[in-house]
Amino acid sequence: METKLKIRKVPIDALRPTQMTVGYRAVRHKRRQWRDVADSKKKRREFLEDHVVPVVIGPKEAMFATDHHHVARALLDEGVHEVLVGIHGDLRALPKWTFWNFMDQRSWCRPCDDHGRRHDFDDIPKTFADLLDDPYRSLAAAVERAGGYAKETMPFSEFLWADFFRTHVRRTTLEADFDRAVEKALVLARSDHADYLPGWCPAPGS
Repeated sequence: METKLKIRKVPIDALRPTQMTVGYRAVRHKRRQWRDVADSKKKRREFLEDHVVPVVIGPKEAMFATDHHHVARALLDEGVHEVLVGIHGDLRALPKWTFWNFMDQRSWCRPCDDHGRRHDFDDIPKTFADLLDDPYRSLAAAVERAGGYAKETMPFSEFLWADFFRTHVRRTTLEADFDRAVEKALVLARSDHADYLPGWCPAPGS
């Protein structure tokens, strides 16, 4: 059952992830953003207010984050202990597997590893500190920041782009020369091969 959004401050350690991976480079980008405002109490508050983590209450009254995993992990790595959350669903009455199946149907979880392979729900880490690195998620974030596609509100849209790049950019290239991989991915993002993806923008003049 969905509820009226309620904003509160909670410990990051009290939140449960709903995905297996983040892009560590993308996390480092968020960490730099936090450091840029770290000297200002007002800007820190504004940063947190701009990155409210949406959560669903699940079995045993645990809070499951359905977005902003990169922000939560970045703040955790920066030694920040609390984050603002917005509760947008209360599913505490559901049995465990009914809960996860419902979350899956609503696209509120992604049990996929750093190769894009689907796993059991039990394989989703219990803490943000245990999230794995998916370098293609970092590539997708870098391409979006460079204007390769428009940011969308569709759940896990960046992971759809990550999976697209996963089939077109070699991982060895990505790990050996990230900037070169971004250049290649920018061309791919504006090609007709990517026209089914959320936020797709055709190349100028095409």
